[in-house]
Amino acid sequence: MSQSGASNVSRAFQRRNIARNQFESAVEQYEKYHDIHGGDKEFRKSNYAHMANTYYDLITKFVELMWGQSFHFAPRWHGETLGESIKRFEHFIALQLGLKKGMKVLDVGCGIGGPLREIARFSSTDITGLNNNAYQISRGKELNFSAGLSEQCNFIKGDFMNMPFPDNTFDAAYAIEATIYAPDVLGAYREIYRVLKPGQYFALDELCLTDKFDPNNAKHRDLKAKIELGCALPDVRTTRQCIQAMKEAGFEIVLARDLAEDSPCPWYWDIDARLFSWSNFSYSGVAKFLMRAIAGTLEFLRIAPKGSSKLVSILHSASNDLIISCREQIFTMTFFVLGRKPLKESDV
Repeated sequence: MSQSGASNVSRAFQRRNIARNQFESAVEQYEKYHDIHGGDKEFRKSNYAHMANTYYDLITKFVELMWGQSFHFAPRWHGETLGESIKRFEHFIALQLGLKKGMKVLDVGCGIGGPLREIARFSSTDITGLNNNAYQISRGKELNFSAGLSEQCNFIKGDFMNMPFPDNTFDAAYAIEATIYAPDVLGAYREIYRVLKPGQYFALDELCLTDKFDPNNAKHRDLKAKIELGCALPDVRTTRQCIQAMKEAGFEIVLARDLAEDSPCPWYWDIDARLFSWSNFSYSGVAKFLMRAIAGTLEFLRIAPKGSSKLVSILHSASNDLIISCREQIFTMTFFVLGRKPLKESDV
């Protein structure tokens, strides 16, 4: 790991959003939601908001420092950097939605607003980010101001299961790796449908199980449980379930495709320890080992709070399990659906 990488780990745990004396208990409480630690799907669904908020209170600063402002992956071309692939994917979403200046756009589950700012600059649209995490909204507003986008982009605190917007408010909507946190995805899609104007489009980028996932396969079930732990998911859905829920919500399906099938490079190129290069050294197995060691050392020196090294292990395990699942083609990070709200309800 480079000196800057080690510095990032230190900064991530010194700039905490959770009080030092609450950090370890927050990590332990988060773990208890998951099957591996005695939790179950229904417990996660009934506590989805608290689980997701705890997760992002714990990891937001760490992920921003190590990954950037856009908390998602993207299809990758040869010779393309991670950052370039993420920007290109955000532009792809803007183009699929047909965004134009003057349109009012909703970003569902916007994080700290990396995609929101990039799409706003690219399309000259006004974008509202909906987020239920107070810290992420605060951080997003800071970044909007720094980017000179405070007038063009704004944030609203709210739950996408019960959005604080009137019917037919937005000219377009998108969700990037966000509605995976919904306890009832049909309910989430129905809310998006409600606030979208008739005839307009919703672009969805979802993490899904593929048709190759076998619920009777113990290894597959174990990987699914580990992904849910590492990513704070109530329950990972299949691509078929995702499409069916979109239809039941009322959307016409314009396009549904796993974009990984067209990607020359795997999305995990930068975080796969087997694909070593100096350019991705910060994500290699050696670097991950060093990162855990640094977190443990900072914890021992009381610079980082107790629980820091456990959190790093959860995040690293998540990346490894995601990679294994995608290699075996039982999971995809880039399932894309473009839906249209009919001009008339009778058109559904």
